[in-house]
Amino acid sequence: MGGVVSTDWKSDLRQRGYRLTPQRQLVLEAVDALEHATPDDILCEVRRTASGVNISTVYRTLELLEELGLVSHAHLGHGAPTYHLADRHHHLHLVCRDCSGVIEADVEVAADFTGKLRETFGFETDMKHFAIFGRCGDCAARKREEAPETGEAPAGE
Repeated sequence: MGGVVSTDWKSDLRQRGYRLTPQRQLVLEAVDALEHATPDDILCEVRRTASGVNISTVYRTLELLEELGLVSHAHLGHGAPTYHLADRHHHLHLVCRDCSGVIEADVEVAADFTGKLRETFGFETDMKHFAIFGRCGDCAARKREEAPETGEAPAGE
């Protein structure tokens, strides 16, 4: 984002009775720049500009911004959740267990799956927090190349 404040953030906060404080601005900019970032990642980014900000401020700010619908979190593995801007389309997180890469996929790719859950169990899915773990295309290809040498079968076979 490069330090430019989104007027949408200002108006979104004002409409809900909040101001865009310097800390909120820095946290929003860090979330925007880092995309899928843990609170610690966000703190490091914020401290590049404001060294006095602490982790409690980041957590409180993220909690408020999530309540206001400006950021969303997902659990992409063990450890802290990762945060991203909520104004981007809802998406699934495809998390590679080998390289830890994260691919964003449109929720429509899971429409048949979520429809089946609704039909079978009456279950309404919350796709905002949905992560699927597996192996990305690059790692899968690398694993297939290694398989003849090691005798290991590729995942899923």
